[in-house]
Amino acid sequence: MSIKKGFKLWRQAKKIIPGGSQLLSKRVEMFLPEQWPAFFKKAKGVEVWDLDGNKYLDVNASIGACILGYADPEVNRAVKKAIDDGSNSTLNCPEEVKLAELLCKLHPWAKMVRYARGGGEAMAVAVRIARAYSGKSQVAFCGYHGWSDWYLAANIVNDKSLDGHLLSGLEPRGVPRELKGTAIPFRYNKIAELKKIVSKNKNIGVIVMEPLRHEEPKDNFLKQVRKIADKIGAVLVFDEVTIGWRLNVGGAHLKYGVNPDIAVFAKGLSNGFPMAAIIGKKEIMQAAQTTFISSSSWTERIGPTAALATINKMIDKKVPEHLNRIGRLVVKGLKQAAKNNQLKVTVAGPPPLIHFSFDYGADSQAIRTLFTQEMLKKKILASGGVYVTYSLKKKQAKRYLRAVEETFRLLRKAIDNNQVHSLLNGPIAHSGFKRLV
Repeated sequence: MSIKKGFKLWRQAKKIIPGGSQLLSKRVEMFLPEQWPAFFKKAKGVEVWDLDGNKYLDVNASIGACILGYADPEVNRAVKKAIDDGSNSTLNCPEEVKLAELLCKLHPWAKMVRYARGGGEAMAVAVRIARAYSGKSQVAFCGYHGWSDWYLAANIVNDKSLDGHLLSGLEPRGVPRELKGTAIPFRYNKIAELKKIVSKNKNIGVIVMEPLRHEEPKDNFLKQVRKIADKIGAVLVFDEVTIGWRLNVGGAHLKYGVNPDIAVFAKGLSNGFPMAAIIGKKEIMQAAQTTFISSSSWTERIGPTAALATINKMIDKKVPEHLNRIGRLVVKGLKQAAKNNQLKVTVAGPPPLIHFSFDYGADSQAIRTLFTQEMLKKKILASGGVYVTYSLKKKQAKRYLRAVEETFRLLRKAIDNNQVHSLLNGPIAHSGFKRLV
Protein backbone atom coordinates (compact mmCIF):
# COMPACT_ATOMS: atom_id res chain seq x y z
CA MET A 1 0.00 0.00 0.00
CA SER A 2 1.55 3.27 -1.15
CA ILE A 3 0.83 6.49 0.74
CA LYS A 4 3.72 8.55 -0.62
CA LYS A 5 1.58 11.55 -1.59
CA GLY A 6 0.21 11.87 1.91
CA PHE A 7 3.70 11.72 3.45
CA LYS A 8 5.00 14.36 1.05
CA LEU A 9 2.15 16.78 1.66
CA TRP A 10 2.31 16.30 5.45
CA ARG A 11 6.00 17.23 5.45
CA GLN A 12 5.13 20.34 3.45
CA ALA A 13 2.19 21.16 5.74
CA LYS A 14 4.39 21.13 8.84
CA LYS A 15 6.68 23.69 7.20
CA ILE A 16 3.92 26.23 6.61
CA ILE A 17 1.22 25.32 9.16
CA PRO A 18 2.15 25.18 12.87
CA GLY A 19 1.56 21.57 13.90
CA GLY A 20 0.58 20.63 10.34
CA SER A 21 -3.17 20.70 11.04
CA GLN A 22 -5.78 23.02 12.51
CA LEU A 23 -6.94 20.27 14.90
CA LEU A 24 -4.61 18.63 17.39
CA SER A 25 -6.57 15.38 17.14
CA LYS A 26 -5.93 15.14 13.37
CA ARG A 27 -2.16 15.40 13.49
CA VAL A 28 -0.35 12.42 12.02
CA GLU A 29 1.69 12.08 15.20
CA MET A 30 -1.48 11.46 17.20
CA PHE A 31 -2.26 8.34 15.16
CA LEU A 32 0.78 6.79 13.53
CA PRO A 33 3.93 8.92 13.05
CA GLU A 34 5.52 8.55 9.60
CA GLN A 35 2.89 6.04 8.46
CA TRP A 36 -0.52 7.75 8.58
CA PRO A 37 -2.01 8.79 5.18
CA ALA A 38 -2.70 12.31 6.57
CA PHE A 39 -4.91 13.73 3.79
CA PHE A 40 -8.11 12.65 2.08
CA LYS A 41 -9.23 13.05 -1.50
CA LYS A 42 -12.78 11.81 -1.01
CA ALA A 43 -15.03 10.76 1.87
CA LYS A 44 -18.41 9.07 1.64
CA GLY A 45 -20.40 7.27 4.32
CA VAL A 46 -17.80 5.51 6.47
CA GLU A 47 -15.19 5.29 3.74
CA VAL A 48 -12.25 7.57 2.99
CA TRP A 49 -9.91 7.69 -0.02
CA ASP A 50 -6.41 9.08 0.50
CA LEU A 51 -4.30 11.00 -2.03
CA ASP A 52 -2.85 7.76 -3.41
CA GLY A 53 -6.29 6.26 -4.04
CA ASN A 54 -6.32 3.83 -1.11
CA LYS A 55 -9.79 3.27 0.33
CA TYR A 56 -10.28 2.86 4.08
CA LEU A 57 -13.05 2.08 6.53
CA ASP A 58 -13.03 5.03 8.94
CA VAL A 59 -14.54 4.68 12.42
CA ASN A 60 -13.41 8.14 13.58
CA ALA A 61 -16.13 10.17 11.78
CA SER A 62 -13.86 13.22 11.50
CA ILE A 63 -13.32 13.07 15.28
CA GLY A 64 -17.07 12.82 15.83
CA ALA A 65 -18.14 15.70 13.58
CA CYS A 66 -20.06 13.65 11.00
CA ILE A 67 -22.84 11.95 12.94
CA LEU A 68 -24.68 10.82 9.80
CA GLY A 69 -21.54 9.85 7.91
CA TYR A 70 -19.46 11.61 5.30
CA ALA A 71 -21.16 13.53 2.47
CA ASP A 72 -24.71 12.68 3.55
CA PRO A 73 -26.92 13.11 0.45
CA GLU A 74 -29.82 14.94 2.15
CA VAL A 75 -27.56 17.37 3.98
CA ASN A 76 -25.40 17.97 0.91
CA ARG A 77 -28.49 18.58 -1.23
CA ALA A 78 -29.74 21.25 1.16
CA VAL A 79 -26.31 22.88 1.37
CA LYS A 80 -25.84 22.93 -2.41
CA LYS A 81 -29.18 24.73 -2.77
CA ALA A 82 -28.12 27.25 -0.13
CA ILE A 83 -24.90 27.89 -2.04
CA ASP A 84 -26.76 28.31 -5.34
CA ASP A 85 -29.25 30.71 -3.71
CA GLY A 86 -26.42 32.69 -2.10
CA SER A 87 -24.70 31.76 1.14
CA ASN A 88 -24.46 35.32 2.50
CA SER A 89 -25.86 38.80 2.02
CA THR A 90 -26.43 42.11 3.79
CA LEU A 91 -29.77 40.70 4.94
CA ASN A 92 -30.11 37.83 7.39
CA CYS A 93 -30.94 34.27 6.33
CA PRO A 94 -34.32 32.89 7.51
CA GLU A 95 -32.69 29.58 8.38
CA GLU A 96 -31.30 31.23 11.53
CA VAL A 97 -34.81 31.71 12.87
CA LYS A 98 -36.04 28.29 11.74
CA LEU A 99 -33.13 26.56 13.46
CA ALA A 100 -33.62 28.56 16.65
CA GLU A 101 -37.29 27.61 16.72
CA LEU A 102 -36.47 23.93 16.21
CA LEU A 103 -33.79 23.92 18.92
CA CYS A 104 -36.15 25.55 21.42
CA LYS A 105 -38.92 23.12 20.49
CA LEU A 106 -36.61 20.19 21.19
CA HIS A 107 -35.48 21.84 24.45
CA PRO A 108 -38.61 23.49 25.94
CA TRP A 109 -36.65 25.00 28.84
CA ALA A 110 -34.62 27.13 26.37
CA LYS A 111 -36.12 30.28 24.88
CA MET A 112 -33.27 31.98 23.01
CA VAL A 113 -30.39 30.97 20.74
CA ARG A 114 -27.07 32.40 19.58
CA TYR A 115 -24.77 30.88 16.97
CA ALA A 116 -21.07 30.33 16.32
CA ARG A 117 -19.23 28.02 13.93
CA GLY A 118 -17.08 25.84 16.19
CA GLY A 119 -17.35 24.17 19.58
CA GLY A 120 -14.46 26.02 21.21
CA GLU A 121 -15.67 29.47 20.24
CA ALA A 122 -19.25 28.55 21.15
CA MET A 123 -18.08 27.60 24.64
CA ALA A 124 -16.28 30.96 24.88
CA VAL A 125 -19.54 32.68 23.92
CA ALA A 126 -21.47 30.68 26.53
CA VAL A 127 -19.02 31.54 29.31
CA ARG A 128 -19.04 35.21 28.29
CA ILE A 129 -22.84 35.33 28.47
CA ALA A 130 -22.87 33.44 31.77
CA ARG A 131 -20.32 35.79 33.34
CA ALA A 132 -22.21 38.81 32.03
CA TYR A 133 -25.40 37.55 33.67
CA SER A 134 -23.92 36.43 36.99
CA GLY A 135 -21.54 39.35 37.38
CA LYS A 136 -18.93 36.95 38.74
CA SER A 137 -15.68 35.95 37.04
CA GLN A 138 -14.74 32.56 38.48
CA VAL A 139 -15.65 29.36 36.63
CA ALA A 140 -15.84 25.89 38.17
CA PHE A 141 -15.59 23.31 35.42
CA CYS A 142 -15.46 19.60 34.73
CA GLY A 143 -14.21 17.97 31.50
CA TYR A 144 -12.74 19.29 28.26
CA HIS A 145 -14.04 22.53 26.75
CA GLY A 146 -11.68 23.73 24.03
CA TRP A 147 -8.79 26.11 23.55
CA SER A 148 -10.00 29.46 24.94
CA ASP A 149 -8.27 31.55 27.61
CA TRP A 150 -11.10 31.10 30.11
CA TYR A 151 -10.46 27.34 30.10
CA LEU A 152 -6.66 27.14 29.87
CA ALA A 153 -6.47 29.60 32.75
CA ALA A 154 -6.86 26.51 34.94
CA ASN A 155 -3.24 25.66 34.15
CA ILE A 156 -1.85 28.92 35.46
CA VAL A 157 -0.53 28.47 38.97
CA ASN A 158 1.72 30.43 41.32
CA ASP A 159 4.87 28.53 40.45
CA LYS A 160 5.62 28.88 36.72
CA SER A 161 7.42 25.54 36.73
CA LEU A 162 4.13 23.82 37.57
CA ASP A 163 2.09 25.34 34.74
CA GLY A 164 0.15 22.62 32.97
CA HIS A 165 -0.28 20.27 35.91
CA LEU A 166 -4.08 20.30 35.94
CA LEU A 167 -4.83 19.58 32.28
CA SER A 168 -1.86 17.49 31.23
CA GLY A 169 -0.61 18.34 27.75
CA LEU A 170 -2.46 21.67 27.46
CA GLU A 171 0.08 24.47 27.78
CA PRO A 172 -1.17 27.86 29.08
CA ARG A 173 1.49 29.88 27.24
CA GLY A 174 -0.06 32.98 25.71
CA VAL A 175 -2.83 32.97 28.30
CA PRO A 176 -2.53 36.04 30.57
CA ARG A 177 -1.22 35.06 33.99
CA GLU A 178 -3.63 37.60 35.40
CA LEU A 179 -6.36 35.00 34.79
CA LYS A 180 -4.86 32.78 37.50
CA GLY A 181 -7.57 31.45 39.79
CA THR A 182 -10.47 32.20 37.46
CA ALA A 183 -10.98 28.59 36.29
CA ILE A 184 -11.12 25.83 38.88
CA PRO A 185 -11.54 22.14 37.91
CA PHE A 186 -13.48 19.36 39.55
CA ARG A 187 -13.92 15.75 38.45
CA TYR A 188 -17.05 14.08 37.14
CA ASN A 189 -19.14 12.31 39.80
CA LYS A 190 -17.01 13.94 42.52
CA ILE A 191 -19.62 16.27 43.99
CA ALA A 192 -17.53 16.80 47.12
CA GLU A 193 -14.88 18.52 44.97
CA LEU A 194 -17.42 21.02 43.64
CA LYS A 195 -18.78 21.65 47.12
CA LYS A 196 -15.26 22.39 48.34
CA ILE A 197 -14.67 24.80 45.43
CA VAL A 198 -17.81 26.83 46.09
CA SER A 199 -17.14 26.91 49.84
CA LYS A 200 -13.65 28.34 49.32
CA ASN A 201 -14.44 30.65 46.38
CA LYS A 202 -17.28 33.15 46.75
CA ASN A 203 -16.93 34.51 43.22
CA ILE A 204 -18.07 31.39 41.31
CA GLY A 205 -20.53 32.70 38.73
CA VAL A 206 -20.43 29.83 36.23
CA ILE A 207 -20.35 26.04 36.45
CA VAL A 208 -19.38 24.33 33.19
CA MET A 209 -19.46 20.61 32.50
CA GLU A 210 -20.24 17.87 30.02
CA PRO A 211 -23.44 16.16 31.23
CA LEU A 212 -21.93 12.86 30.09
CA ARG A 213 -18.66 11.66 28.64
CA HIS A 214 -17.32 8.22 29.46
CA GLU A 215 -19.30 7.31 32.57
CA GLU A 216 -22.90 7.58 33.75
CA PRO A 217 -23.77 10.12 36.47
CA LYS A 218 -23.94 8.49 39.90
CA ASP A 219 -25.85 9.40 43.08
CA ASN A 220 -27.90 12.09 41.31
CA PHE A 221 -24.67 13.88 40.36
CA LEU A 222 -26.25 16.17 37.75
CA LYS A 223 -29.14 17.08 40.05
CA GLN A 224 -26.69 17.87 42.84
CA VAL A 225 -24.70 20.15 40.53
CA ARG A 226 -27.94 21.87 39.50
CA LYS A 227 -28.83 22.38 43.16
CA ILE A 228 -25.42 23.91 43.95
CA ALA A 229 -25.67 26.27 40.97
CA ASP A 230 -29.08 27.45 42.14
CA LYS A 231 -27.87 27.90 45.72
CA ILE A 232 -24.91 30.12 44.83
CA GLY A 233 -26.57 31.89 41.90
CA ALA A 234 -24.23 30.47 39.29
CA VAL A 235 -25.12 29.85 35.65
CA LEU A 236 -24.99 26.15 34.81
CA VAL A 237 -23.58 25.49 31.32
CA PHE A 238 -23.76 22.02 29.77
CA ASP A 239 -21.19 21.38 27.06
CA GLU A 240 -23.01 19.09 24.62
CA VAL A 241 -20.49 19.60 21.81
CA THR A 242 -19.47 15.94 21.74
CA ILE A 243 -22.28 13.99 23.42
CA GLY A 244 -25.22 15.96 22.00
CA TRP A 245 -27.50 14.15 19.50
CA ARG A 246 -25.92 10.74 20.10
CA LEU A 247 -28.16 9.39 22.86
CA ASN A 248 -31.33 11.12 21.67
CA VAL A 249 -32.46 13.89 19.35
CA GLY A 250 -31.19 16.90 21.27
CA GLY A 251 -29.05 17.23 24.34
CA ALA A 252 -28.04 14.28 26.49
CA HIS A 253 -29.31 16.19 29.52
CA LEU A 254 -32.87 15.50 28.35
CA LYS A 255 -32.28 11.83 29.12
CA TYR A 256 -31.45 12.64 32.75
CA GLY A 257 -34.15 15.24 33.32
CA VAL A 258 -31.72 17.95 34.44
CA ASN A 259 -31.90 21.24 32.54
CA PRO A 260 -28.96 23.66 32.46
CA ASP A 261 -29.22 27.42 32.06
CA ILE A 262 -27.21 27.25 28.83
CA ALA A 263 -26.40 24.30 26.53
CA VAL A 264 -23.84 24.32 23.72
CA PHE A 265 -23.94 22.19 20.57
CA ALA A 266 -21.52 21.69 17.66
CA LYS A 267 -19.94 18.67 15.92
CA GLY A 268 -22.93 16.37 15.23
CA LEU A 269 -25.28 19.34 14.97
CA SER A 270 -24.53 19.89 11.27
CA ASN A 271 -22.77 16.72 10.08
CA GLY A 272 -19.37 18.21 9.44
CA PHE A 273 -20.35 21.65 8.21
CA PRO A 274 -19.15 24.47 10.52
CA MET A 275 -21.97 25.23 12.95
CA ALA A 276 -22.49 25.68 16.66
CA ALA A 277 -25.45 26.77 18.76
CA ILE A 278 -25.72 28.24 22.24
CA ILE A 279 -29.23 27.85 23.65
CA GLY A 280 -30.49 29.07 27.00
CA LYS A 281 -33.06 30.63 29.28
CA LYS A 282 -34.32 33.99 28.05
CA GLU A 283 -33.23 36.15 30.98
CA ILE A 284 -29.72 34.68 30.85
CA MET A 285 -29.28 34.79 27.07
CA GLN A 286 -30.39 38.43 27.04
CA ALA A 287 -27.18 39.20 28.91
CA ALA A 288 -25.48 38.87 25.51
CA GLN A 289 -26.92 42.33 24.83
CA THR A 290 -24.91 43.79 27.70
CA THR A 291 -21.56 42.69 26.22
CA PHE A 292 -20.11 42.38 22.71
CA ILE A 293 -20.42 39.06 20.87
CA SER A 294 -20.49 39.37 17.08
CA SER A 295 -19.03 37.89 13.87
CA SER A 296 -19.91 38.13 10.19
CA SER A 297 -18.99 34.45 9.84
CA TRP A 298 -21.87 33.58 12.19
CA THR A 299 -24.44 34.99 9.76
CA GLU A 300 -23.73 32.83 6.71
CA ARG A 301 -26.41 30.43 5.49
CA ILE A 302 -24.63 27.08 5.08
CA GLY A 303 -24.24 26.26 8.77
CA PRO A 304 -27.90 26.71 9.76
CA THR A 305 -29.05 24.97 6.57
CA ALA A 306 -26.83 21.96 7.28
CA ALA A 307 -28.01 21.84 10.90
CA LEU A 308 -31.68 21.89 9.91
CA ALA A 309 -31.17 19.09 7.38
CA THR A 310 -29.13 17.06 9.86
CA ILE A 311 -31.60 17.37 12.73
CA ASN A 312 -34.58 16.62 10.51
CA LYS A 313 -32.90 13.47 9.22
CA MET A 314 -32.03 12.41 12.76
CA ILE A 315 -35.70 12.74 13.66
CA ASP A 316 -36.98 11.06 10.50
CA LYS A 317 -34.56 8.12 10.55
CA LYS A 318 -34.40 7.77 14.37
CA VAL A 319 -30.64 8.10 14.11
CA PRO A 320 -29.83 7.94 17.85
CA GLU A 321 -31.51 4.52 18.04
CA HIS A 322 -29.22 3.28 15.28
CA LEU A 323 -26.15 4.79 16.95
CA ASN A 324 -26.92 3.06 20.22
CA ARG A 325 -27.75 -0.28 18.57
CA ILE A 326 -24.54 -0.42 16.51
CA GLY A 327 -22.58 1.01 19.43
CA ARG A 328 -23.70 -1.81 21.72
CA LEU A 329 -22.61 -4.31 19.07
CA VAL A 330 -19.14 -2.71 18.89
CA VAL A 331 -18.76 -2.49 22.68
CA LYS A 332 -19.67 -6.17 23.05
CA GLY A 333 -17.27 -7.13 20.26
CA LEU A 334 -14.38 -5.14 21.72
CA LYS A 335 -14.82 -6.66 25.16
CA GLN A 336 -15.12 -10.16 23.70
CA ALA A 337 -11.99 -9.71 21.57
CA ALA A 338 -10.06 -8.53 24.62
CA LYS A 339 -11.31 -11.49 26.63
CA ASN A 340 -10.53 -13.98 23.85
CA ASN A 341 -6.94 -12.76 23.73
CA GLN A 342 -6.53 -12.10 27.44
CA LEU A 343 -5.67 -8.46 26.86
CA LYS A 344 -6.05 -5.82 29.55
CA VAL A 345 -8.37 -3.40 27.78
CA THR A 346 -10.74 -0.90 29.37
CA VAL A 347 -13.79 -0.06 27.25
CA ALA A 348 -15.67 3.07 28.33
CA GLY A 349 -18.27 5.54 27.17
CA PRO A 350 -21.87 5.33 26.04
CA PRO A 351 -22.39 3.05 22.99
CA PRO A 352 -22.33 5.83 20.36
CA LEU A 353 -19.15 7.34 21.80
CA ILE A 354 -16.74 4.50 22.53
CA HIS A 355 -13.29 4.86 24.03
CA PHE A 356 -10.92 2.03 24.88
CA SER A 357 -7.41 1.88 26.28
CA PHE A 358 -4.70 -0.69 26.82
CA ASP A 359 -3.74 -1.04 30.48
CA TYR A 360 -0.04 -1.88 30.35
CA GLY A 361 1.57 1.04 32.13
CA ALA A 362 4.49 2.59 30.29
CA ASP A 363 3.95 0.30 27.27
CA SER A 364 0.29 1.22 26.78
CA GLN A 365 0.91 3.92 24.17
CA ALA A 366 3.29 1.71 22.18
CA ILE A 367 0.65 -1.04 22.15
CA ARG A 368 -2.00 1.44 21.00
CA THR A 369 0.35 2.61 18.23
CA LEU A 370 0.92 -0.98 17.12
CA PHE A 371 -2.84 -1.51 17.08
CA THR A 372 -3.31 1.48 14.76
CA GLN A 373 -0.44 0.32 12.55
CA GLU A 374 -1.86 -3.18 12.09
CA MET A 375 -5.42 -1.94 11.55
CA LEU A 376 -4.12 0.42 8.86
CA LYS A 377 -2.63 -2.58 7.05
CA LYS A 378 -6.20 -3.91 6.93
CA LYS A 379 -7.28 -0.58 5.42
CA ILE A 380 -9.08 0.59 8.54
CA LEU A 381 -8.45 4.00 10.10
CA ALA A 382 -8.59 3.17 13.80
CA SER A 383 -7.27 4.43 17.08
CA GLY A 384 -8.49 4.19 20.68
CA GLY A 385 -12.16 4.72 20.03
CA VAL A 386 -15.17 4.53 17.75
CA TYR A 387 -17.52 7.38 16.87
CA VAL A 388 -20.60 5.53 15.67
CA THR A 389 -22.41 7.15 12.74
CA TYR A 390 -25.65 6.48 10.88
CA SER A 391 -23.54 5.25 7.95
CA LEU A 392 -21.81 2.62 10.09
CA LYS A 393 -24.04 -0.36 9.44
CA LYS A 394 -23.86 -3.83 10.94
CA LYS A 395 -21.78 -5.13 8.01
CA GLN A 396 -19.03 -2.52 8.45
CA ALA A 397 -19.12 -2.85 12.24
CA LYS A 398 -18.52 -6.59 11.94
CA ARG A 399 -15.66 -5.99 9.50
CA TYR A 400 -14.10 -3.66 12.05
CA LEU A 401 -14.55 -6.21 14.86
CA ARG A 402 -13.02 -9.02 12.79
CA ALA A 403 -9.99 -6.85 12.21
CA VAL A 404 -9.85 -6.00 15.92
CA GLU A 405 -9.92 -9.71 16.82
CA GLU A 406 -7.02 -10.43 14.47
CA THR A 407 -5.04 -7.42 15.65
CA PHE A 408 -5.64 -8.20 19.34
CA ARG A 409 -4.29 -11.69 18.65
CA LEU A 410 -1.12 -10.14 17.21
CA LEU A 411 -0.84 -7.80 20.19
CA ARG A 412 -1.11 -10.72 22.59
CA LYS A 413 1.81 -12.46 20.91
CA ALA A 414 3.83 -9.26 20.76
CA ILE A 415 3.35 -8.65 24.48
CA ASP A 416 4.17 -12.26 25.38
CA ASN A 417 7.34 -12.20 23.28
CA ASN A 418 8.35 -8.67 24.31
CA GLN A 419 8.18 -7.56 20.66
CA VAL A 420 5.83 -4.57 20.81
CA HIS A 421 8.52 -1.99 20.12
CA SER A 422 10.39 -4.07 17.56
CA LEU A 423 7.21 -4.58 15.52
CA LEU A 424 6.58 -0.86 15.20
CA ASN A 425 7.55 0.56 11.81
CA GLY A 426 7.89 4.08 13.14
CA PRO A 427 7.83 6.19 16.31
CA ILE A 428 5.26 5.78 19.06
CA ALA A 429 2.21 8.02 18.66
CA HIS A 430 1.97 11.15 20.78
CA SER A 431 -0.45 10.93 23.66
CA GLY A 432 -1.57 14.55 23.41
CA PHE A 433 -3.49 15.92 26.38
CA LYS A 434 -5.35 13.97 29.03
CA ARG A 435 -8.95 14.97 29.67
CA LEU A 436 -9.85 15.93 33.20
CA VAL A 437 -12.51 13.32 34.00
